[in-house]
Amino acid sequence: MSHIYIYSPSSAVRDKAAYRRGVARLKALGHEVEIDEAALTSHMRFAGDDETRIAAIGRAADSGADVALISRGGYGLTRILGELPFKKLSKAIERGTQFVGLSDFTALQMALLAKTGACTWAGPALGEDFGAEAPDDIMEACFDDLLVGHGEGAGWRLPASDLAFMKAPKADAQPELRVRSATLWGGNLNVICSLVGTHHLPAITGGILFLEDTHEHPYRIERQLTQLLNAGILGRQKAVLLGSFNRFKLVPGYDRGFKLQTVVDWLRSRTKTPVFTGLPFGHVPTKVLLPVGRKVDLMVEGRDALIYWG
Repeated sequence: MSHIYIYSPSSAVRDKAAYRRGVARLKALGHEVEIDEAALTSHMRFAGDDETRIAAIGRAADSGADVALISRGGYGLTRILGELPFKKLSKAIERGTQFVGLSDFTALQMALLAKTGACTWAGPALGEDFGAEAPDDIMEACFDDLLVGHGEGAGWRLPASDLAFMKAPKADAQPELRVRSATLWGGNLNVICSLVGTHHLPAITGGILFLEDTHEHPYRIERQLTQLLNAGILGRQKAVLLGSFNRFKLVPGYDRGFKLQTVVDWLRSRTKTPVFTGLPFGHVPTKVLLPVGRKVDLMVEGRDALIYWG
């Protein structure tokens, strides 16, 4: 049984039913669930005013829990980054508390990594994942691996479209790539772009950058990727991994074939950094957990990709 602390550092919890299902699900899995006193607070669109959410993050660090899990993402962390207790968070991680989340949580992860080098986990949120009508088995298995310390890596099958840009040394050989001991970092594309030019974004060279987003049209995704490209961030990485980009709507006639694959193809034509897609992470039910700030190996052979940190 693990001790899981639930807190709300970003947007207010609006889907109370999913929140309750998430808590019930974690308890049914045998965990001790502790809920922050301000977890269901609402102030405008936020889970409490800035001071309330800063205090909640501090309580999560003081909880001694095995995992501090966000209730949801949304928006709110970038406006309080300058006031967060980074030393306290780093000390909590050293003592064994694993901080897990995604989406807006990327802001805290990036700032904490930039200031202290502490490792956090890109992974599920309470409501969106454990509060789903039928929580995903792979997501739960990856979360359980984290709790018991058995997680060693994450593998996936690359889309066939990825093979076109990979070159094998011989015509009949499988294309492959090996990246050793590179820092894994990233998260939500929109949030990453909002931190460019600030001291809250870690200056990582030779890393593996993973990105995801939701409710963003492909042209907006391209604009944000262009920001990272023009800032020199993509060119300094050993590889870029694209997770899920979903819940957007193309405009028939107007987009005229401009789609997500168009963006990926364009990006590959502008950078020498290998760009792979299909990473099972983002605002999707099936998501792996990724150690943000940790040294990992990336192995690609044909359509088989593996991130390994064990």
